[in-house]
Formats: sequence, C-alpha cells, structure tokens
Amino acid sequence: MTPFTYARAADAATAVSGAGANAKYLGGGTNLVDLMRETIERPEALVDVTGLAQAIEARADGSLLIGAAVKNTALAEDRTVRRDFPLIARAILAGASGQIRNMATVGGNILQRTRCAYFYDNEGSRCNKRQPGQGCDALDGFNRNHAILGTSHACIATHPSDMCIALVAHDAIVHLEGRAGKRTIPLTDLHRLPEGHPEIETMLEPGELITAIEVPALGFGRRAIYRKVRDRSSYAFALVSVAAALDIEDGRVRDVRLALGGVGTKPWRAWQSEAALRGAPATEVSFRRAAEAELANAKGYRENGFKIELAKRMIVAALQELAA
Repeated sequence: MTPFTYARAADAATAVSGAGANAKYLGGGTNLVDLMRETIERPEALVDVTGLAQAIEARADGSLLIGAAVKNTALAEDRTVRRDFPLIARAILAGASGQIRNMATVGGNILQRTRCAYFYDNEGSRCNKRQPGQGCDALDGFNRNHAILGTSHACIATHPSDMCIALVAHDAIVHLEGRAGKRTIPLTDLHRLPEGHPEIETMLEPGELITAIEVPALGFGRRAIYRKVRDRSSYAFALVSVAAALDIEDGRVRDVRLALGGVGTKPWRAWQSEAALRGAPATEVSFRRAAEAELANAKGYRENGFKIELAKRMIVAALQELAA
C-alpha cells in the first residue's frame, strides 16, 4: 500500500480545502480501502468525511434530503424512506450484507467503482479504466457480468450499485461542494458513459465533495418494486435488476419510473421504456413493447447476451406485478 496522510474534516469547507490534487475522501471505506490494498487507488492523502452530513431530513413538500455520510443501514431502516420511498430501502437491502451496510455511506455508494475482475487484476490484465490506453480484456474474455447498455470499444464494465438504480428512478439530485462553490447535478447525469475515456467516471470536478442527495417527492412512489436476479441468493452483484414504480388510471399508464441495474456502464434510467408506456394500456403487450424499446440498442458479448432477454422479461414481470 502506498503511504498516505490522514485528516478528519470538521465540515465540508474544511474537507474541500484540505483535499489536494491526489487526495481521496474517505467514507465507510468499503470500496476505497479494498482498492488501496490492491494498489489500484494510490491516494497521497485521505480526508475523513464520515462525521459530516449524517441527517435524513423529510421535508414539508414530501421530498427527502439525505446526508452523504448517512450509513446505508440507517437509510434503509428510516420510517419515512420505508413508507414513501420503498424502492430505496429495498434496493439497499438487496445490495449487501448487514455488516457492509453498517459501514457504507450514501456518498460512497454512489461513487463506488466497478467490480470487473479485469479492473481488479492489477498484475495480469489489461484495463482502460485502470490504465488508459492499455486495452480491455473483458471484451473477449469472461464477460458474463458485464454491461450490454452504454458500452464502448474501450470498456464494458458494469456499474455495481443497487441503491443508485432506485435513486435514478426517483430523479435524485446530487448536492456538491468544491473550490468553486456549491452546485447540484441530477444523478442521471453524474456518471459518464465510458466512450473513449472509461477512466473518467463522473462529472465531478477535482476535489468536489458530495454533501447530500435530494430525492423529490413521487406521488405514486409507494407502488414500487425492486427486483434483482443474481447468480446466488446470498449477497451478489446483479445480473439484471429492475426498479419500477407505476401509476395507472382507467386501465392506462398515467406515469411510470423505470431503471435498470447490472446491464449498464452507469446506473441506467430506462427513458425509452417510460416514453413508450405513458398513455399506453397497462397490459403485458404494452410492457413487452416498452422493454423492447429500451433494449433495442443493447449489445451482448460472448457470455452475457442472455441479459438482453432476461432484462426484457424482468421489466415485464415487475410491471405486471405492479399493475396487479
């Protein structure tokens, strides 16, 4: 492990001012510390932000403001979250063991890096995300768990978060603080597609810190479901997951939210499916057409082509369950 300095920040402004060019913010450390052990991440300094922004605020307009340092367990167990934002609670519970949820923070979950085996193989594999221009061994290698949406010639690594799938379905907004001041960005825009530069994963500026996540109210958010298919029933990353919320009036879809995990190089909002569903009959035929629309541009590789049909079937099954 590369030597590094450590400092605990008293507030967000102190954290930002103390974060040098090669510093990392430390939350729960469930991903960052692993990457440091593998010498994939080599920060010269760690700025501990675990003591900041630990509140969950239910606002009068029905929205939610979640501090970036809130533990995943605390968020999943919050009464307001469980009642009004069940997608978030269910996605977190499906995402990791209790021990990891007790450590992991909301901000860290959003910024966790891929679990691609080639990314973690620092000695024997090529990875453009780890070392730009090196190549991508996953393209022709073991890619059963890799992405089918948003891929490029340089990277097909999947974004691993379950919680992010629920948050993008809810139109969550990320609050940031950096040297240039404060700003917000929709979570759907925070993560970048790999294109030719998979090493640049987000729209964050150098030294910018996530301070909170804002989740707008969703009138039909209680009619929601999170489904996840994985290789084993214990905690594992998704082959395909679906976050869905559905609003039906007079047998037709008035509104819908749909997001997919395990299939995209970023948390994948199913915009094409949503557009196809609004105003359509709430039937299996409509649900299937909507799923086909979203997966029309999916690209399967040697071992993960099955995800295309699996994703379609999961979308249909989730929407049918909600419609019933």
